[in-house]
Amino acid sequence: MLPDVTDLPMRPGDVVAADLEGTLTDGETWRGVGRWLAAHGRGRAYRRFLVPRLAAMPLVRAGLVPRQAFRDRWIRDLVGLLAGRSAAEIDEIAAWVVDEELWPGRREPMLEELADARVANARVVVVSGAYDPVLRLFAERIGAEWVGTPLEFSDGTFTGRLAGPVNTGARKIERLARLIGIATVARAYGDSIADAPLLRAAARAVAVTPDAALARMARERRWRIVDAATAGAVTKRPVRGS
Repeated sequence: MLPDVTDLPMRPGDVVAADLEGTLTDGETWRGVGRWLAAHGRGRAYRRFLVPRLAAMPLVRAGLVPRQAFRDRWIRDLVGLLAGRSAAEIDEIAAWVVDEELWPGRREPMLEELADARVANARVVVVSGAYDPVLRLFAERIGAEWVGTPLEFSDGTFTGRLAGPVNTGARKIERLARLIGIATVARAYGDSIADAPLLRAAARAVAVTPDAALARMARERRWRIVDAATAGAVTKRPVRGS
């Protein structure tokens, strides 16, 4: 039988990078923030936020509005509903989102693969568009480092704005490179075509229950494709470097 990428040896110091939403968890940060708002007296404000964006969804599905740009604006604008809260309050909200949304939806088989990489002394880094406070708490639970979307604070108070662009697409690689320097990205996991730059940068790529576009790319490049529910390989082929 041809070897699976998880059978191939890793060297201490190698980096394993993984997307978060859709890869390590079924949960979604934006949904968790919305649930927090609804549960803490801000449901009406959240509904006002949702109405124009839900109305635009048919345009996104029809391809008239770029999907990733739409998603990035959603992430950018949603945190405006949390403006004026202290850093400690933002951390409390982040903890709620992890506890109530992201952790219950965790994909244990994928987390087990990352745990195996840590046993081999690899550096595990979760690279995501999720807000930094949320991502940090999830990553800490699995013993990983993190690279996410930073929030802007002024004198300890959240301004309601991001401190930089949403960490998606090619930005994932740029920000990951700042963290790891010249270390080798031995393996990367992702679920959508937005993760393609991250996967292409890795020596071995794993497409996790991929969307249609990423599935096509994975087949063309002979990447491993797995069902996130079981981590069972849908295809097992020798993986070429990207």
